[in-house]
Amino acid sequence: MTENVWTRWPSREALGRAGISQPRRMLAWSVRLVVLALLLWGAFSRSHVHGWEIVAAVAGVGVIAVASWGFYRTTYSHRLLPSLVLIGVLLALAVVAEASGFQGPALVIWCGCGISALERLPIAVAVPVTTVALASFSAFNNDVWLTTAATAVGLALAGYVMRLDAEARGHAQRMLDQERAARAAEAESAALAERTRIAREIHDVLAHSLSAQMVHLEAARLLIERGADREQILERVVAARGMARDGLAETRQALSALRGEMTPLEDFLTEIVASTDGAEVTVTGERKGLPAEASQTVRRVAQEALTNVRKHAHGAKVQVRLDYQEHEVTLNVRDTGGRPGDLTDAGSGYGLLGMRERAELLGGSLEAGRDDEGFAVTLRVPV
Repeated sequence: MTENVWTRWPSREALGRAGISQPRRMLAWSVRLVVLALLLWGAFSRSHVHGWEIVAAVAGVGVIAVASWGFYRTTYSHRLLPSLVLIGVLLALAVVAEASGFQGPALVIWCGCGISALERLPIAVAVPVTTVALASFSAFNNDVWLTTAATAVGLALAGYVMRLDAEARGHAQRMLDQERAARAAEAESAALAERTRIAREIHDVLAHSLSAQMVHLEAARLLIERGADREQILERVVAARGMARDGLAETRQALSALRGEMTPLEDFLTEIVASTDGAEVTVTGERKGLPAEASQTVRRVAQEALTNVRKHAHGAKVQVRLDYQEHEVTLNVRDTGGRPGDLTDAGSGYGLLGMRERAELLGGSLEAGRDDEGFAVTLRVPV
């Protein structure tokens, strides 16, 4: 429900100093100094002031300064009762000053209370307070009644204009704070996304390589325990070394990708297909540059699919097809089926699931399953 405009306080941003330029602050302090000078001049310019009257005048000026400061603090905290008590004290001091013959300071206090009430209090409270203050000013001012009325109306308008200006500044300050918070959240989200991307790259590159090395090294250990011949053990060690070499090469490729230094996608597919017996690659459509994340997704899906071929369909023929279309790129990896390879037990079993999640993050899709001949993996990524 919308807050009632009559009972709504000006925002704390409007009542505070944030967003006020240095020239405006200097101007405000200059006005305060002028008001203080008028009060002091009005208190001590009359010849009849002497003795204890001087002490009382100085004490009165001090009380006015403290009450004014307290009024500004309580209105900033949106505390209505203390604010009314303090502005009541100021109005009472003006009456005492007028009764004591200090008409100048009394008029200044009444004018200041009328303007400050409209600027800093809820409208429903500010209107009667301003009315009392400016009515007192009009009653004791010695000018012509028309001049006095015009002055009172001008002071009321000045207070309301200052209120509108403060609320506009407060609104601008709130918008600025929200924009800063949004930028900070955006930067944090970007940093989190980048950390997630790096973690995903590390997993995709190293998971199957390290797990395959573990399989070969564990097999070598078992062969040593069983007293197998040197050739069998050496075969497993050499296979583990090959996996380590491949993993290192893939890690370097991932680091290059993170730096934005990726080789063309077609060259990459040609390289990884060359390491798989019976595999060939076909590229169709008009070749175009892909965003880094989309290109990296295609590369990782191709690697994962060919790794699965080596695990589960050793000796199968593999067709890798990359199709550039107007709004998407499609990668299809299809094998004809074969016998399980040496790496059947390697890996965590979550490779294609991770690839599917990566594709969905980009608004694409990944389908994997058996067909009439063997197994097919189809990736679609919008570009």
